[in-house]
Amino acid sequence: MSMIHEITAAAPRNKKSQRKGRGESSGRGKTCGRGTKGSGAHGGDVHWIPGREGGQTPVFRRFPKRGFSNYQFERRFHIVNLADLDQFDAGATVDASALKEKGLIPDLKQPVKILAGGGGKLSKKLTIVAGWYSKSAHAAITGAGGTAQNLKGEAFEFPKPKKKFVPREGAGKKKKKVEEEAPAEGGAAPAPAAEKPAPAAEKKEEAPKTEGASE
Repeated sequence: MSMIHEITAAAPRNKKSQRKGRGESSGRGKTCGRGTKGSGAHGGDVHWIPGREGGQTPVFRRFPKRGFSNYQFERRFHIVNLADLDQFDAGATVDASALKEKGLIPDLKQPVKILAGGGGKLSKKLTIVAGWYSKSAHAAITGAGGTAQNLKGEAFEFPKPKKKFVPREGAGKKKKKVEEEAPAEGGAAPAPAAEKPAPAAEKKEEAPKTEGASE
């Protein structure tokens, strides 16, 4: 007995969009599958707009916006799992156009990212050209004898991790010592400290009185 996920796995994930309004013989002509009359048939109605709630304030306007989001400039990929690549012949070159022919990606507008889904194993030697790989998928591809290439056709390499700056202990003390030793190495001796001025009025020692001088 076959399971439902085994049946649906054989069907392609992305199908071509159906053309509508191209004659009655196509099966989607005239009313284009919308039926007759009503809000569902009228193209000017706005019931299908995502987030619309019939005139009341929609939820995305009722709640405040806080935090950070990179939605506008995030990197987007078409996701393909390793299990989907077993349908290619051994030794084949798998790129975006080959994936599109198999129905694994919808179009060529975004780069492809290979993930280790479906068991994380690859049983065939393939040359895969994609925009990005997960580390486990990259290890599985190279472990099977295949090659993982970037969009330029070069061997894919993960970027090196960025080094975090950590100040070393005693770095400030060493800098002060260098500043103190710099004048001595240059030959210019530091100026001697000025001597303190002597007191302005010193008491003179009184001469000893001789005997009989008062007589």
